[in-house]
Amino acid sequence: MSIETAIGLETGQPYPYSRVELVEPDWTRFPGWKDVTAEDWASVQWQRAHCIKNVKQLRELLGDLVDERFYADLERDQAERATMSMLVPPQMMNTMVPHALDQGGPSGPGSLTDAFYADPVRHYMIPVFSDRRTDWSSHPHATRDSLHEHDMWVAEGLTHRYPTKVLAELLPTCPQYCGHCTRMDLVGNSTAVIDKLKFVGKPNDRLGDMIDYLRRTPQVRDVVVSGGDVANMPWPRLESFLMSVLEVENIRDIRLATKALVGLPQHWLQDDVVEGMSRVAGVARSRGVSLAIHTHANHANSITPLVADATRAMLDAGVRDVRNQGVLLNGVNADPHALLDLCFRLLDGAQIMPYYFYMCDMIPFSEHWRVSVADAQRLQHHIMGYLPGFATPRIVCDVPFVGKRWVHQLADYDQERGISYWTKNYRTSIEAESADALSRTYEYYDPIHTLPEAGQRWWAEHSDLDSSALKAAEVAEASRRTAALQAW
Repeated sequence: MSIETAIGLETGQPYPYSRVELVEPDWTRFPGWKDVTAEDWASVQWQRAHCIKNVKQLRELLGDLVDERFYADLERDQAERATMSMLVPPQMMNTMVPHALDQGGPSGPGSLTDAFYADPVRHYMIPVFSDRRTDWSSHPHATRDSLHEHDMWVAEGLTHRYPTKVLAELLPTCPQYCGHCTRMDLVGNSTAVIDKLKFVGKPNDRLGDMIDYLRRTPQVRDVVVSGGDVANMPWPRLESFLMSVLEVENIRDIRLATKALVGLPQHWLQDDVVEGMSRVAGVARSRGVSLAIHTHANHANSITPLVADATRAMLDAGVRDVRNQGVLLNGVNADPHALLDLCFRLLDGAQIMPYYFYMCDMIPFSEHWRVSVADAQRLQHHIMGYLPGFATPRIVCDVPFVGKRWVHQLADYDQERGISYWTKNYRTSIEAESADALSRTYEYYDPIHTLPEAGQRWWAEHSDLDSSALKAAEVAEASRRTAALQAW
């Protein structure tokens, strides 16, 4: 019996809280990194240069600790299902199977295979074909840009969906690529099944157009600076953009979106980045603007001492808050204990505020990750009462054409067919002339495999998108978005 289980039985609580000290796993357990020094590991240049980008590099790292069947499984997924190319920083890779080779653990050829298959971080960073569903690998209503962000562009890369907030996609790359990425339409390299869109404007022109829009749109007060990931933008260029945003009188909140605080904390520990952030934070503070960082962690194992160090460096530099926006994913964290473990690791260990858990968006080939609204509601119920109220994350559904809605805010719910109905109290930037935008309902769809038999049968009988039609629809959608991009 584990200590945690014993504590749970002692207290009678369903979740046994105990503080856990953060640990940086020993990267030398992997054959390919057996000679890597602590100095190497702390270097952002070394980290970027040694990212895992393909099956060959994964083999070189793991050797025969993983059976050939895993590599074949991964190769098939890359060829037939992957919407994101492989890009895993060493820091993130090191949080997979962190204790599998501890003293007394299994060793020898193939010894990590089962543990690697089961690992929660691997499950979304390095998806394999056998992870995916074969009955409904994509929902009939799945789309490449499931949130229709491009439809709401007011300048190339600038989405104006909410009345007072905009999303600025500065660049289309990240230091790591997560399999479930909601912006798989634009972000990263093309894959065998997804031909990615590309920005057509020159970077300086695009950023200038964004600033111009902010200046002439006084109702916007909040800018989420994202991409991609701001950690992939050279710091001088990012600082220049942020200083320009700070000059816009109506802007009161700036949020920097970066997975790298968790996946590549070495970036945020660089002297030039820390010093630059201090300059930006100082200007923000003098002008009464709140500057925050939003990061992305999905499992407790990802929170290590380096993540805590990077967070502390940003807070010391003057950033008001660091918050986490995770995604609910089957096989990763769709469990009350896993969610609470992550929240406490964030809060206690790294001073990161648990903020949101999004339901996984309806992108192609994501059904094995997605959970139903009913399951999300149950998860929200089960995590209440353990964390401080200000640090209890909301589980939200990002409803197409609506935006983030707490999972208990739905207007109606057909649980047999897995269709939830949602309303909203504002118009997006494309609905100025829409008479029913504030009175109609908008739909979100549960994964079909989670439905009762009658519901699954209904979808089998009524879905007009078989796999070939779905592929054709994806091609048509890509063509339409390419034309829209070129129109800019």
